Amino acid sequence: MRTRHSVGDLVRLMAEDLDVVVERDPSVRSRREALGHPGLRAVWAHRVAHALHRSGHRALARWAARRARRRTGVEIHPGAELGRRVLVDHGAAVVIGETARVGDDVTMYHQVTLGAVGWWADNARPPGARRHPVVGPGVVLGTNATVLGPVSIGERAVIGAMAVVTHDVPPGARVRAASSVVRPPLSLAENLRAVASAGSW
Repeated sequence: MRTRHSVGDLVRLMAEDLDVVVERDPSVRSRREALGHPGLRAVWAHRVAHALHRSGHRALARWAARRARRRTGVEIHPGAELGRRVLVDHGAAVVIGETARVGDDVTMYHQVTLGAVGWWADNARPPGARRHPVVGPGVVLGTNATVLGPVSIGERAVIGAMAVVTHDVPPGARVRAASSVVRPPLSLAENLRAVASAGSW
C-alpha cells in the first residue's frame, strides 16, 4: 500500500470507490446516486489529503481532513493508508488513526474506530512505531466496532457490532461483542448474517 500514486492512478482509485458504493449498498441504484454517499465523499477526501500528506504538505492535508470531517462525520487522519474499494457505509462517527492501514475490499459501518490505546502507552513507543490497527483485505467491521492499538485483523475476518478488539485476530475469524474469537461459518454470506444479529448495521 505504500506506493505513490499519479493523478491517473488516483482517478482510477476514485472510480473504483464509486463503483463499490453501487455494488455494496443496496439503497444506491446508480453511480449518479452514489455521488451523494457521505462515506464515498469521506474516502475521496482522504485520498486527496493522503496524497498531500505523502508529498510533505501536512498542514494542507490536515485542513482537507478537518473539512471532510465537518461535511461527512468521518475522521480519517491523512497519514492513514486506505486500500482499494474501501466502503465506509453510512459514514457517521467513523474514526481512523494516523498509522492505521486498511486493506483492499474492506467494509466498515458507522461508528467504527481504528484507534490507539492512549497517549500513556503510545508516548513510550519508539519514534515512528505503529499505534493503530492493520486491517487485512476483505474484512468487515460492524457498527460501533472498536479496534485499538497496533493489532492486526486477518484477511476476511468479521468484527461484529459493538465488539472491542485489542489483540490480533486471525484470518477468517469472527469476533462477537463479547470479544470471543470464533471460527466463521462456511460462507461469507452466513458469516454476515450471524454477525448482523449482534446489532444494527
